[in-house]
Formats: sequence, C-alpha cells, structure tokens
Amino acid sequence: MIGVMKGRWFAPAVLGVGLVGSQAGHLLAFQLRFGSAAQHVQSSGAHAYFPTLAKTTVGLLATAFLAAILMIGLARVLGGRARGRSGSGPNYIELVAALFTIQLVCFIGQEVVEAAVAGTPAGSASSLLLWGTLGQLPVAAIAAIALGWLWTRFESAVGELHAVLAVTPVPRAVATVSLASWPVPDRAQLLSSLAGGSLSKRGPPSSLRISS
Repeated sequence: MIGVMKGRWFAPAVLGVGLVGSQAGHLLAFQLRFGSAAQHVQSSGAHAYFPTLAKTTVGLLATAFLAAILMIGLARVLGGRARGRSGSGPNYIELVAALFTIQLVCFIGQEVVEAAVAGTPAGSASSLLLWGTLGQLPVAAIAAIALGWLWTRFESAVGELHAVLAVTPVPRAVATVSLASWPVPDRAQLLSSLAGGSLSKRGPPSSLRISS
C-alpha cells in the first residue's frame, strides 16, 4: 500500500503547494503594488476574507510539513542509519512551471471573483498578468526548491518504510500438543500370561461337571 501511495501523492502535493503558494504570492503582489497600504487593502471590502484564508493555508502547510518530517525521521529510526537519497527527484524547471501556473490561475481567479463581489472592474488582463507574475513567480521558485528537497527525502523515507515492513517477520502462534506415552509391556511376559490364562480355562463346561 505504501509503495502505491508514493506515486499517487506527488500531483496532489504539487497542487496543494501551488494553492498555498498562491496566497503568499497574493500577499507579495499587493505589497509591491500598494506598498504600506497593502495590509489595509487586503483586510477590507471584498478582500476581508483574505487574512483568515492566509492563516488557514499557512497552518495546513505547516501541518503537512511536520507530517513529512515525522515520516522521514521515523524511516531513519527504523532503518537504523541515514541512507542516501533514492532517485534524482523532480525536475526543478518543470516544478517551477507547474507551481507558477497553478498560482497564477488562482491569483487571477481570486481577483476576478473579488471584483465581481465588490461590483468593480477586475482590471485589464495585462495588469493581472503583470502583478500576478511579479507576486507568484518568486514564490513558485522558492516553493519548488523546498518541495523538491522535501519530496526527494519523503519518497526515500516511504520506500525505506515499505522495505522495513516487508522484511519484518510476523510472529505466529504455534499450538503445542503433548501426547502421553505408556510403557510397552514385555512381549514374552504378555504371551506367557495369555497362554497360561487360556490353558487354565480348558475343559468341559462348568454345567457338565459332576462333583464326586
């Protein structure tokens, strides 16, 4: 089961990091665009939800990071020693491209929805692409480094745990049956007893005997 999970978890991990990274990129884009007024803009009007969303995403990211570190540490403890990395890990450029695409789509989608809720224009496509790129690309580059480093070790830890669980013997209950033994009688003595008993019983039946 663990071996199957190792391959299935990478795409959800990239998607999750991209969603969380989009909020960090959102913060950076607003900071670059509005300067010192960025915090006020992001906590008022249609953006009033953003502080709570940012805190929630950071909490989820921290939980996932701690879970991955815990699994890596558990694999090293059970393995008995620190082992080298298995495999070369994900390609950095491809990872940056995937994260940046996810983050940029989330950023533009948020801006469009916020503008629709507030009843204001969302801004031109070039403006959204410009500020989205300035805010999301640096975050995607840093997130790709962190995810690549962590995923390589996480994948190695999962494989090591799978190997440890595969070679661990499973204790089985063995039923013990005790058989009582009796001493075998001497063959000559047994034959003698049988012969003596049969000779003593020879003669006419007791009903035909006449007492003198």
